[in-house]
Amino acid sequence: MSWFTKVKTPLEKIAFTRSRVPEGVWSNCGGCKKIIYQNELIREKGVCPKCGHHHRLSAAERIALLIDDGTFVERDTDLVATDPLKFRDSKKYKDRLSAGQKTTGMKDAIIAGSGFIEGRPVEIAALDFSFMGGSMGSVVGEKITRTIERGVEHGVPVIVVSCSGGARMQEGIFSLMQMAKTSSALAELAEKNLPFISVLADPVAGGVTASYAMLGDVIIAEPGALICFAGARVIAQTIKETLPEGFQLAEFLLEHGFLDMVVHRHELKGRIATLLCYMAPHPTCEATPANEPEAPVPTADEKSEQD
Repeated sequence: MSWFTKVKTPLEKIAFTRSRVPEGVWSNCGGCKKIIYQNELIREKGVCPKCGHHHRLSAAERIALLIDDGTFVERDTDLVATDPLKFRDSKKYKDRLSAGQKTTGMKDAIIAGSGFIEGRPVEIAALDFSFMGGSMGSVVGEKITRTIERGVEHGVPVIVVSCSGGARMQEGIFSLMQMAKTSSALAELAEKNLPFISVLADPVAGGVTASYAMLGDVIIAEPGALICFAGARVIAQTIKETLPEGFQLAEFLLEHGFLDMVVHRHELKGRIATLLCYMAPHPTCEATPANEPEAPVPTADEKSEQD
């Protein structure tokens, strides 16, 4: 008989629980690649608080950024794209439209309507890249054209915020004709001496760049926006030359005269309001330097009398 009995105490099983972080709480910055708290990114209107990178906004967010609260009225909500060519690549065009509508809650890649910017009426349209790359098909082109036509009818400025990969290939010639249609409408706007401000957000390419987007009386881009007609690789292969670094970015284009200004998103509404006061004065505008009478310069005798 053993004087000592070795008692084996079973090890307690410890349950490890994996910490679960709810989806959508954190985001990765597309610029500095750092992790950002999603609510902080929303507060900063999509601008990274660490590096200043401008993330893409939806069309609804664009409208909210620029238009005075409670003044926006959406127009032409009944327009829906059809499939006249019965187009199909890896998917049917109808299926791509349905997927875009389900993902974004929009009927197409644009929101257009009427509103006020710091108290003055404007017609505005904004494209949404998350719907088929913001491509311009018959609905997008028609809504932009109607936006311009309302500007002509009511005698108010027109603003279009573009964020697009270009013409929608699934609509073929119906898409390409939107380039001419929107440009023609802008010619009528110009005849009425009404301003058109074109805002370019990352990216703007193809048929959108080659039509209305570069026809603004003032062309504004957000910092770091990619603005081009064809991609850099295609151009390099065509001309057989090495291209300058960043030659399709907003800052390079501004330096070479293709843009009028590059404006930080937080300053965009105020800058547009100031431009409109110069280009189309309105009773809500404060007196601008161009309209203020210059103060008379006192003469030497008057200065001595004042002393």
